[in-house]
Amino acid sequence: MSIPNEALQKLLQEIESRVISSQQQIGITKAQMTTKQRDMRMLELTSKEIGTLPGDTKVYEGVGRMFVAVPRTAVDKRISTESTELKSEIEGLEKRMNYLEMTFKNSRENLEQILKSGRA
Repeated sequence: MSIPNEALQKLLQEIESRVISSQQQIGITKAQMTTKQRDMRMLELTSKEIGTLPGDTKVYEGVGRMFVAVPRTAVDKRISTESTELKSEIEGLEKRMNYLEMTFKNSRENLEQILKSGRA
């Protein structure tokens, strides 16, 4: 039993659009992961630098166009909170990346199967 040409063509277009969409989403997700990892590294470096300072050193944070003196414990707490949030976001992006890669792989395999069966 053979699939009509119109239905086959429509199926191919649908699978091809899924492949293209997956590729685009993979690129976007990779860029987001890179950004989050860079932010994480910045937080780690900041935490390391603040950790080397003596306990009585004044610490300032930027607020708009000015700097405000902030207790060192508040800065440590903020860095810790942001690190935790970034870790969870990176984990979510990794899960999304795995899903997108599987979708891409399956779509490509389906496309190849259809093309091979069309030739036979």
